Amino acid sequence: MADSSNNIVNLRDLSAELLEKAATVKHGRATHSFRAVPGGHLTQVLLALKAGKSLSDHENPGEALLHVLQGTVQVTVGEDAIEVKEDEHAVVPQQRHGLVAVEDSAVLLTVVRDLS
Repeated sequence: MADSSNNIVNLRDLSAELLEKAATVKHGRATHSFRAVPGGHLTQVLLALKAGKSLSDHENPGEALLHVLQGTVQVTVGEDAIEVKEDEHAVVPQQRHGLVAVEDSAVLLTVVRDLS
């Protein structure tokens, strides 16, 4: 998974581990967070979701980008849904939104927290 000597992480391997873990829990998801600098503003979260599982609607904590590493997800905003597929990248809306896994999926979420 990770080489602690140079902070290299194989995202494919970690995604597979997290999907296995997600299969064992009721809410069907598992995460791993990365920070470039402890206490810094930039965070990346590798999120694995089993098919049909979701993150309920929530506010965007800052500027965010979503990269689908595996599977297909829908970003929901109210009644609208935007489908994002494997190897696609999307800007996360600056409004209340949710995320639903159309199939078993792993996404890398990059967030720069709003400090205002």
